[in-house]
Amino acid sequence: MTRLTLDLVRERLRSRAPDRIWDPLAGEAAVSLILVPSGDDLEALFIRRAEVAGDPWSGQMALPGGRREPDDADLLATAMRETREETGIPLSPESLIGGLDEFTPRTRALPRIVVRPYVFGLPERPQLQASAEVAYDVWLRLGDLRLAQRAVDVEVRGSQMRVPAFVAGPDVVWGLTERIVSPFIDLLS
Repeated sequence: MTRLTLDLVRERLRSRAPDRIWDPLAGEAAVSLILVPSGDDLEALFIRRAEVAGDPWSGQMALPGGRREPDDADLLATAMRETREETGIPLSPESLIGGLDEFTPRTRALPRIVVRPYVFGLPERPQLQASAEVAYDVWLRLGDLRLAQRAVDVEVRGSQMRVPAFVAGPDVVWGLTERIVSPFIDLLS
């Protein structure tokens, strides 16, 4: 893998326009892919969502983020607000590097929602203050994630499914989060 820097990420994201999904009946959400330098690599922040009854993403590894609220000026504001609420990290538009392709869940059992990911770059790991929505956080190096890609079996509503994932110790990043992060890592190679 090439030496990864925030400037390289900025350059690669500038060279492409993110795919957008038009679905006027879907809800909107935004997530933050937060990067910090780590030697010749970059680390990304992931959170494990707290176990909450009725939450279809309960207990899963995720990027900070959530649903757009009526007071959010736009989805960038949603990403920054949700990140601050969940992790205590005060992101600013100045730390925005760019946007990624939008995604929707692949199964009808999940809410009809369009998720817009934003990439932020910070000079170092910020102090986190996790909310009750977050069980814990983990910083993972992008190079390690690339090496940790594999298919795994996960249980979804009582059924086993084989899915692409990143496996980092006890943490398995799969589903929408894997679908956001995987093409981003490919873009950087």
